Amino acid sequence: MVNLTTKIGALTLRNPIMPASGTFSEDLADVIDLSVLGAHVTKTVTREKRGGNPTPRVCEVRGSMLNSIGIPSKGIDHFIQNVIPFYKAYDVPLIVSISAHNIDDFARICEEISVPGVDVIEVNISCPNIEEDGKAFAMRPSSTHKVMTKLRAVSDLPLWAKLTPNTGETTEVAQAAQDAGADALVVSNTLLSMAIDIHSRKPKLGNLMGGLSGPSLKPIALRMAYQCAKAVDIPVIGCGGISTVEDVVEYLIAGATAVQVGTATFINPTTMVTLISNLERFLESQNISNVRELIGTVRDNDAADSVVFMEAAP
Repeated sequence: MVNLTTKIGALTLRNPIMPASGTFSEDLADVIDLSVLGAHVTKTVTREKRGGNPTPRVCEVRGSMLNSIGIPSKGIDHFIQNVIPFYKAYDVPLIVSISAHNIDDFARICEEISVPGVDVIEVNISCPNIEEDGKAFAMRPSSTHKVMTKLRAVSDLPLWAKLTPNTGETTEVAQAAQDAGADALVVSNTLLSMAIDIHSRKPKLGNLMGGLSGPSLKPIALRMAYQCAKAVDIPVIGCGGISTVEDVVEYLIAGATAVQVGTATFINPTTMVTLISNLERFLESQNISNVRELIGTVRDNDAADSVVFMEAAP
């Protein structure tokens, strides 16, 4: 019998498969048994009501997709009164994703959402910070540390910091989040991208640019997950381009404790359920009794030695 349970801090998940924020809703209960998932991750909620970005908001690119949804939200009051009660019917940890445009608003929603029924707050610090010229909090270690410190002071719930690939300081940002009190990292959000219709010569998204997700993002997000797992002591949740059991296993070997599945659910709503069963079969085929035996087992010593040798060569 294969043991799929995994732990993220004090939280125990029955398996390491969960949805990525923005790709999961109550409607999926009509298609799959939500009770089999490792955790439920809600669509990002804001304090205020938001209409989202102009249309079109989604377009396909080769093998992946771009989105510029703009975090539409019915506000925190609607969320607390309607969304949280829905998930209370399931014996599955509830992860609530929150977003705000400045630190004070982030602190207010973090405090207000710390209510019974919520197990973890996922902090979407990949969103623009109006106090930093619109740059995402997670693009810089300083702004990451500042916002996470503020949130740690207003909530006793576990905080997961969702990082962005749109930075050249991946490990520094990860360490800043950990130092400020993050209990885990979600690595990563989408990559800022663009597509143009060659006939109209107009951008394919109404907001000009959007986030790249799907298979094209996976090598980047996998690299980030590996780097972060090496740089911090808190758990890393891998996110980006996961659609097959091989993808899941790669992230675990790279050092992720669990994974989030996003774009693949749009293509096939039963993807997460399939991944859970396929992961169990894979472990059985490898005579691995516990999924945690895979975590961080990448054989990178020889590779690291090779890189040093190549750099030293004339």
